[in-house]
Amino acid sequence: MKRFLFKLILWILILLILVSSVFIGLGYLKYKDAINNLSVVDAVNQIRAKENYVKLEDISVDYKNAVVAVEDHRFYFHKGIDIISMLRATYVNVRSSSLTYGASTITQQVGRLLYFTQEKSPIRKTAEIFVAFDLEKNYSKDEILELYLNIIYFGNGYTGIKDASYGYFKKSPKDLTFYEATYLAGLPNAPSVYSENEKLGEERRLQVVEAVNKYSE
Repeated sequence: MKRFLFKLILWILILLILVSSVFIGLGYLKYKDAINNLSVVDAVNQIRAKENYVKLEDISVDYKNAVVAVEDHRFYFHKGIDIISMLRATYVNVRSSSLTYGASTITQQVGRLLYFTQEKSPIRKTAEIFVAFDLEKNYSKDEILELYLNIIYFGNGYTGIKDASYGYFKKSPKDLTFYEATYLAGLPNAPSVYSENEKLGEERRLQVVEAVNKYSE
């Protein structure tokens, strides 16, 4: 019986390695196809050239801290992917037999927003990881965070923190209060939900506040 279980586990591991290898290979091909059409440097430069682009130093410290706290609290310590979060997400996905729980770092999200759609698939996920590695190799953490804040969607047609700050609060990103900063930091998780439902928007903001408090400890 023990021998049978050992063989079964071994075959399962071999199967998982083979399946993972296929996804990694297909993800790499997707990544190469994307960057061959538009290099990472060119993609970044296109974002930076937009009229509503705002530098990191012109954004509220409260807002920057809130985003890192709620989206990727190990952002300044990992190299593009967060192994701990990925393992947790894998565990949750296996238990729920779904792919609904993500573990994308801020760098991965930048990679996805630069090149890919919101399609949930292991191939796209792998491709965005390869882009994340490129970003981490060529740009500083603050540069990557700056890109992220300029390309995320906040609902109501606002893309980027400058448009969102003026659109929701009629002020520059640098002048956001703590309340405003934590509200905006929560929107990109589900923009159409939180921006259109005051109660859910406030609940999300309080989640951000809790994340900020833990991040500050």
